[in-house]
Amino acid sequence: MNNMTTIKLFADSACDLPLEFFEENNVTLIPLKVYIDDQEFEDIVTIPSKQVFDGIRAGKMPKTSQPTPQAFEKVFSELAISGDAGIYIAFSSQLSGTYQTAEMVKKQVLEEYPNLDLTIIDSKCASIGYGLVVQKTVEKLKAGASKEEIVQAAIFNSQHMEHLFTVEDLDYLAKGGRLSKASAFLGGLLNIKPLLHVEDGKLIPMEKIRGKKKLIQRMLDVMAERGDTLQNQCIGICHGDDEEAALNLKKMIEDRFGVKDFYINIIGSAVGSHAGPGTLAVFFLNKLS
Repeated sequence: MNNMTTIKLFADSACDLPLEFFEENNVTLIPLKVYIDDQEFEDIVTIPSKQVFDGIRAGKMPKTSQPTPQAFEKVFSELAISGDAGIYIAFSSQLSGTYQTAEMVKKQVLEEYPNLDLTIIDSKCASIGYGLVVQKTVEKLKAGASKEEIVQAAIFNSQHMEHLFTVEDLDYLAKGGRLSKASAFLGGLLNIKPLLHVEDGKLIPMEKIRGKKKLIQRMLDVMAERGDTLQNQCIGICHGDDEEAALNLKKMIEDRFGVKDFYINIIGSAVGSHAGPGTLAVFFLNKLS
């Protein structure tokens, strides 16, 4: 690859970054699909998250699907024709078939365009955890790093991104087949809240905690145990249509760790279809190990 080659970034909508991010940073968006009332929508592009959360509250069960092979074929073929290099950071392969489909299509495009220069990274991340990896990759690209340096940084950030979250109702994750080791956590007493995390790309229940206040306190304790110089990081927070809860969590993190830099957003419609309203999550880099 010569120094004049442009590097193009690709990400799918499960990173829960807003449409403007993709437009402003010249990142190609590959949207997942969301289905409500037999209507098909493109995540981020043609459906606001609030529509999904309101639908769930009204008793609807949205469904989702990964991007089509044709969507990947179009952007990968365009990349090959342009002669540019590409990096696609993908939604966790443990939560969607998106990464596997992208790898399959890459092989097909290579048959027609052997010059295709594309690296696909399985982020093993979701939502704003995945979004922070994409944001950090954009920063690295803008700083003029080589493709190899950008890929290595993206892999490093993916491997060290912690996800801590709670949901109002585990049934959404269970019905969507997105929750590992779920059976022991389903049901239970009133006001018992689950604390979950992501381990090797899978959603894993950690603890059951009585009451929201204790749960948030436990989230902060786990951040203290796992986090790497939190005050120097951009901490990600996302919410299932409950901005007040997200801002309260932000304030508690500020007070305890002296964090100055946050990225807060509502969960996207595809991830939100499985997590449900009232979800609250925090994302940060863990200690080197």
